[in-house]
Amino acid sequence: MPEAVTVEVGPGRVAVKGPKGELAQVLSTDMKVEQSDGVLTVDRPTDRGEHRALHGLTRSLIANMVEGVTEGFERRLEIQGVGYRAQLKGKDLELALGYSHPVSVEAPDGIEFEVPQPTEIVVRGIDKQLVGQVAADIRKRRPPEPYKGKGIRYRGEHVARKVGKRA
Repeated sequence: MPEAVTVEVGPGRVAVKGPKGELAQVLSTDMKVEQSDGVLTVDRPTDRGEHRALHGLTRSLIANMVEGVTEGFERRLEIQGVGYRAQLKGKDLELALGYSHPVSVEAPDGIEFEVPQPTEIVVRGIDKQLVGQVAADIRKRRPPEPYKGKGIRYRGEHVARKVGKRA
């Protein structure tokens, strides 16, 4: 665990504070989270399938919280299509996606947008789940279509292309 991170473990709850902010998560009461010598340990009561699954989930949630408050998370989106573009309006995002009106996306608490180019959007935050959800909501405004590939996609996402009508 990095030095600048403090973790508070309570019954069914873990709170993590770091240089970028503070996150808290409610966990299953079956899992036992213990802190000793700067190391967090997650123990499960039995080897049954549901406890093994909860064990991995709990460990991942805590690891993502620690990574979020130290480094943060980001998702990059690309916009493809003639006339499709994004721009910042204060903290919010305004998208021109071929509709008759501009589409605005409000930044929830803990999320910030960056638009390095009009065809690129960066979603940043300390909560991995919230960053992914906001990026998915933006992508849902105009998902990539299979014939021309126009729309909003994640960076590196492959869009299966279709041939279309034959003359």
